[in-house]
Amino acid sequence: MRKFSLRKFVLGMSVFGMSAVFAQTQAPVSIIPMPVQMEQTQGVFVLPEKIVIAYDPAFKGQAEYLQELLAQSTGRVAVMKEGKAKGTIVLRTDAGAQLKAEAYTLSVTKKGVDIVAADANGAFYGIQSLLQLFPAEIYSQKWQRATTWTAPCVEIADAPERPWRGMMLDVARYFYDKEFVKKYIDMMAMYKLNKLQFHLIDDSGWRLEIKKYPRLTEVGAWAGTDTKRLGGFYTQDDVRELVAYAQVRGVELVPEIEFPAHILSAVVAYPWLSCTGVQHEVPTRHFISRDLLCAGKETSIQFLQDVLEETAELFPSAYINIGGDEAVYNRWEQCPDCQALMKREGLTKASELQGYLTNVVAKMMKKKQRTLIGWEEIIMRGEVSEPVVALIWHNVADSIHATKTGHKAILTPASHMYFDFPEKRIPGEVQAATWMPPISLEKCYSMPVNDYSESSTVLGVQACFWSDQFIHGAALQEIPYLDENRSEAYAEYLTFPRLQALSEVAWGKQSKRNFEDFRTRLSAHFARMDHKGCRYRLPEPRIVKEKAFADGSVRFELACDVPGATIRYATDGHYPTAHSAVYSGPITVAQRDDLRAITAVSATRYSLPLYFAPDYSAYKAYGEHVFGWEPLRVQTKPSSWKFEVTGKVSGNGAYELTIVPMRGDKALRLGTLKLWKRQELMAEVAADVIAKPGDAPVTYRFVLDAFEAGTPFHIELQSYAPDGNNTTGLMFLRKLD
Repeated sequence: MRKFSLRKFVLGMSVFGMSAVFAQTQAPVSIIPMPVQMEQTQGVFVLPEKIVIAYDPAFKGQAEYLQELLAQSTGRVAVMKEGKAKGTIVLRTDAGAQLKAEAYTLSVTKKGVDIVAADANGAFYGIQSLLQLFPAEIYSQKWQRATTWTAPCVEIADAPERPWRGMMLDVARYFYDKEFVKKYIDMMAMYKLNKLQFHLIDDSGWRLEIKKYPRLTEVGAWAGTDTKRLGGFYTQDDVRELVAYAQVRGVELVPEIEFPAHILSAVVAYPWLSCTGVQHEVPTRHFISRDLLCAGKETSIQFLQDVLEETAELFPSAYINIGGDEAVYNRWEQCPDCQALMKREGLTKASELQGYLTNVVAKMMKKKQRTLIGWEEIIMRGEVSEPVVALIWHNVADSIHATKTGHKAILTPASHMYFDFPEKRIPGEVQAATWMPPISLEKCYSMPVNDYSESSTVLGVQACFWSDQFIHGAALQEIPYLDENRSEAYAEYLTFPRLQALSEVAWGKQSKRNFEDFRTRLSAHFARMDHKGCRYRLPEPRIVKEKAFADGSVRFELACDVPGATIRYATDGHYPTAHSAVYSGPITVAQRDDLRAITAVSATRYSLPLYFAPDYSAYKAYGEHVFGWEPLRVQTKPSSWKFEVTGKVSGNGAYELTIVPMRGDKALRLGTLKLWKRQELMAEVAADVIAKPGDAPVTYRFVLDAFEAGTPFHIELQSYAPDGNNTTGLMFLRKLD
């Protein structure tokens, strides 16, 4: 077997680039995340009928994983030989190699496969790289009899740049069953992610069985009644099963027990946990409660200790996540117990009680050798003396606060790593979060993150998948007695393929990223996800070349990123179907937005269309487009328009709505404007003005002082055209400060 330089790998990792030397007669290797060093050599390895997996005893779980996966897709049951150095596939340690944590080398020759790893995680990652060399059918759960099982010969030396490569799965807003969580873990592990933040607690559900407080799951895990009842929870046996499943795959389950906010589900079960003691109900729609865990009661502290002790017994993770975000402190300001505690501790602001609580819990968990993690608010709301880790979700630059205060940070900015936002604003996109702009695959891939060292404040990168925005919309409620799983399908659609981009951002150096190369490699992974049963988002066709002519017509050349799929198109501005014309060469249309094109895999599996958004650049000074009207939307008697501004309303401050009449010969009469947050009136501006073409735009100004991230906002505007509805126009919204 050809010897690979392990010593050079250990001593010179930082200077290795992502290199690949491909034989002219072989297809390129498409591993994600890209290995640190890879050389493709001549020849292929053919998986024999009789397979022997020889493994170091420390890698038994990983060897059994490989045996099971090969058996279900190839139909060949490997013979297992523990402690042996010879086999078809060898998993071994090498003390002389001195590989760092999670590192591995992979050597594939015509004679066999050799994986050398520093630890069990490294062995698992070597297996994952090996699997990505085989045909996509290797991931199938059914025997693929017609497949020829070959892999190109390669030499790989690889190790992660960062120790924290995570995903957060929100099972509190919507309960995903145990089997789906396993599938999610599998997909993470396939791409070498190693931390799963398990968001178990929120206002709309308590998902973890706690023996000492049975009402947390008897009451707090359920919302609604009868056939509309929502919810569920994981028993402690379920958790043990999930932890063991994840451990084999190199994934650490980090439990999140949220407080002081986002804990209404516990307050419903035990009203004495809150400052008021008022009995509530578990909400059936997205909702952020103002009720907090009462910081001033000893019973609250005892509750936290009891819950976290049981949690720590179930989860062997070195970390306990306590949430800590989006607390509104009105209840503490009005609570005699909290005010008395502030006086005893010498605190001047109610927000400082959060720091007090964080310190108390950090000391509790320190005794159990656990480190606290929470959203960035935990290091920004009062002084925290114990070292903690903050999830930076507002802005990557906020990690500097952790540096100044002696804490660590993980980057999970909503601008790049919140997968509950859609990829694009194409009409027809699935219902998703809209309080921030869409996050395209390329934007996710472009997230800035410094290289890691032992002294780094930033431990790594994490993406978040929240379930509140689209699960709790009335249009998406599942029908359990039909055994529907549309929520799982939506979760996968929004997560993939952005998870693959996350994996490469988290695994390698920023300086080595290349989006075009990544997109090329990604094209080989759609079939792999198909065989895994993953319902990912199909990419729209890409414009390779566009040429405009003097008469206004435009010629397009298109490309499809999904091997085996076709491009279907229409040239009349309407959305094409799986039966529309098949693209075979450049298309010329009379005007640019006449073209619509989809990626079609089958009659029932196709993408959203290639879409050209209207150009509002001429109105840039007025802000973002939020609404437009034409005659059919105009009444001749007093009425009102309601339109969503979620995402355009981005924080507290002053805003200006500008109304621009465009065409028509009738005047539009405008009245009172109201800004709503859900059903709560946030601002009201009385007016009685006329808007008609040729006149100056009409403006409304209002102030918002109770912004809430992730919450829907809409504007209601009184309007009518008393003399006839022949009027057309646009509306724009901008933040003034």
